[in-house]
Amino acid sequence: MMNPLTLLFLLTLPLLSHADERCGQRLAEGKNDPVCLRDSYRQPIAQWPRPQVEGQVAWQEMAPARPVDLPASLPYPLLKLGIRLFFDPALSASGKIACASCHRPEHAYADTLPVTPGHQGRMGRRNAPALIGVRDVHELFWDGRAGSLEQQALGPLADPAEMATDLAALPARLAAIPGYAAEFAAAWGDAEITLARIQATLAAYQRTLTPERTAFDAFLEGDTAALDDQQLLGLHLFRTKARCMTCHSGPALSDNQFHNLGLTYFGRRKYEDLGRYEVTGKHEDVGKFKTPTLRNVARSGPWMHNGLFPSLRGILNAYNAGMFRPKPANAAQAADPRFPVSSPLLKPLDLSADEIAALEAFLKTL
Repeated sequence: MMNPLTLLFLLTLPLLSHADERCGQRLAEGKNDPVCLRDSYRQPIAQWPRPQVEGQVAWQEMAPARPVDLPASLPYPLLKLGIRLFFDPALSASGKIACASCHRPEHAYADTLPVTPGHQGRMGRRNAPALIGVRDVHELFWDGRAGSLEQQALGPLADPAEMATDLAALPARLAAIPGYAAEFAAAWGDAEITLARIQATLAAYQRTLTPERTAFDAFLEGDTAALDDQQLLGLHLFRTKARCMTCHSGPALSDNQFHNLGLTYFGRRKYEDLGRYEVTGKHEDVGKFKTPTLRNVARSGPWMHNGLFPSLRGILNAYNAGMFRPKPANAAQAADPRFPVSSPLLKPLDLSADEIAALEAFLKTL
């Protein structure tokens, strides 16, 4: 005779199947029933509602942040030296600006200002990007001009609007500071201080800068109570109606590509920034900037390459409207092959105020 519990389970299978179909249909119709959402996202990630993306992009599934394997991946003496270098203003010409002056640990290793004043108060053009997860980025800076963290380190060190360091004189300057020779010896096997070792040490430390674990990571790992109903709706919208995974997918929530969001300010000398074009010289790259990670994004504002947006709500409102599509101001601009064309991936989203609020609540869990 069949076990009564087994019989009960078999009898309820059609009801469960019907309920799943009903929920799937309601979600497909945009009816975001909290019970259906909770049931759908209680499943393994592979069974979550499939992301909706614009165009033929190669999105990756969401995944928890990958921790650094310390000390196996980095000997302690090298890590210790990297931390000292990153936080030491002696690396700047004035002795007042450290790497951490613009990349603050408590701020996802970004800055709180749209553009950070550098040497003698000079202002650059771009916002200090967050460095968390930077070990997985292969084209660095907003325009991708550096192919490695070692190469990237020279940029802010030498830039006259940032640290304004005389690179040739930097090793001797550090050698004259008590403790550095001993720390280089512990990290590298001898006390020689070279520019290449400085670069490599800074790069090694930056590769340890991983996002802090959040409620989102807990949810991805199976804690279905880690997100409340509003945050869960935001996750669903992020994956579907808002089409955020067009550019923000994978563990870092970034495609590591370059896109034009219409923020070039073409022809306006004070604000103009041609972005990726300055690296490649290709007309189609005018106005393109790197897609940043969304990990710990609530802590890394203001946002965009120029720090234009002081609030996440403002960014979401702009995306909801389809972002910006500048038009030529005159005949010369219309004839200029460099006139920037906003990404065709940008489309109005028709999100309601409640849906925008849910998306913002979700972003704050990342």
